[in-house]
Amino acid sequence: MCGLSTRNLVSLTGYASAVPTPFRGDGIDETAFADFCDWQIGQGIAALVVAGTTGESPTLSQTELARLIRVAVETAAGRVPVIAGAGSNATAHAIDLAREAENQGADGLLVVTPYYNRPSQEGLYRHFCAVHHATGLPILLYDVPSRTGCSLAVDTILRLSALPRIAGLKDATGDLNRVAPLRRFLGDDFRLLAGDDATALDFLAQGGNGCISVLSNVVPAPCVQLHAAFAGGDRNAARVMAARLAPLTAALFHESNPVPVKHALHLTGRMGPTVRLPLCDAALSTRIAVAHALMELGLIPAIQMNVPPGQGGDSPRAIPFGRVVTALSCGCKGTAR
Repeated sequence: MCGLSTRNLVSLTGYASAVPTPFRGDGIDETAFADFCDWQIGQGIAALVVAGTTGESPTLSQTELARLIRVAVETAAGRVPVIAGAGSNATAHAIDLAREAENQGADGLLVVTPYYNRPSQEGLYRHFCAVHHATGLPILLYDVPSRTGCSLAVDTILRLSALPRIAGLKDATGDLNRVAPLRRFLGDDFRLLAGDDATALDFLAQGGNGCISVLSNVVPAPCVQLHAAFAGGDRNAARVMAARLAPLTAALFHESNPVPVKHALHLTGRMGPTVRLPLCDAALSTRIAVAHALMELGLIPAIQMNVPPGQGGDSPRAIPFGRVVTALSCGCKGTAR
């Protein structure tokens, strides 16, 4: 566990969960959300990252965003930092989100590169400068070109790192070749966090500090153990753990996040599977892949059941019973709020 109780993210290390937002009817299921955050902290997770991509922030109202952050802050009660998503492709809106997160008690901000607009590197620099100057919170830059259509160049990251409250980078570019140079240029205090579970261990090996993870929502303790093994010098044990978790990692990205992870958390009884439009029900192949991966890890029971060829497999195999069978037939629901 990171053990931070202040607004300084300089020591953030390990796995931080990018927390999904559970829904009930037309609103947020605050009880499920608080319970989930408390469970995550109890499992040793380093931080809660709320109202990000996994939290379906584009579909949340301003009121819902504020309430989500407040519930996370109250639940965490200083045990771990709460990092709030404050990204927008309109700089003025990003500033509004950042200020609201600060008002609600967040410990830091996760600010994504402006999507769709495809700004220049100078535009990206000015965007992050504007958000930085608008609040007193530390900021993690978020680079995920597969979703935004633009990427932060290394030179731009270096320029931004000179600002006093640019604390680190969540790197979801998949480019492991830039991790070591960034570490060398930026020093030990700048937080370099993987944004891709599949390559998180390799990211750590190149000088990363941890991972903002989807996987750790489902298996927080094993993720914490993986990082502890790596940090303790037992890289073989870390790789064995990563290999064991790899099927679940793959299943959680079988289609757009957070559809699969919400389905997994539904099967393990942590929250409902509902997502908001334009996201919708997990495909049958996704539901089978998730269920099978959970079964292999012993997280849900299993019974032999035939899965018709062409519907998730070419031959019969064991898949979980109970909630899983129900979920295979009905999936999760997309709502418009």
